[in-house]
Amino acid sequence: MNTIVKFWMTVSMVLLVSACGYKPSSHMIKNVFSDTVYVEVIVDRAEPENAPFLRDEMNRLVYTRFKGRVVAKEQAQSQIRLSYAGSTFTPLAYKEGYVTRYRATIRVKFDMVNKEGKVSKTISSIVESDIEESSLSSSALRTEAIRIGLGKALDEFLAYVSAKGMLKEGK
Repeated sequence: MNTIVKFWMTVSMVLLVSACGYKPSSHMIKNVFSDTVYVEVIVDRAEPENAPFLRDEMNRLVYTRFKGRVVAKEQAQSQIRLSYAGSTFTPLAYKEGYVTRYRATIRVKFDMVNKEGKVSKTISSIVESDIEESSLSSSALRTEAIRIGLGKALDEFLAYVSAKGMLKEGK
């Protein structure tokens, strides 16, 4: 009797989940981007060390979330051009005249060429972090805050593209 109840509970859960119309974000993104994507990252002169990180993360998103392939520009049906548009640091807390906590605002501009044409989107992400008195560790914390902010901006871009794909599917 107990196994029969478990069986029907499992069947009903499978039916419930499959009948709700859920589709993963990669399915929605297919409505916006083709399978082959060219990724270009514009290097910021002030902070060039972030360009490889940004390119690697965008490539990872194309592979894992878009379910696409990163290819050369000549072979691509879609393009994503990212430019790190800088960051600002705002002090939030002080101790004995020194900044102990700050807010980093990171801006990334996305230019996309996809099935719909050309679209641009600028995303700002915010990261709050503590800072140490040592200038060496402060520099490392600054770089880490920028990378966390860039990761957040990429996640927001993914959500934006997924929502655009959902709207396109609803038409």
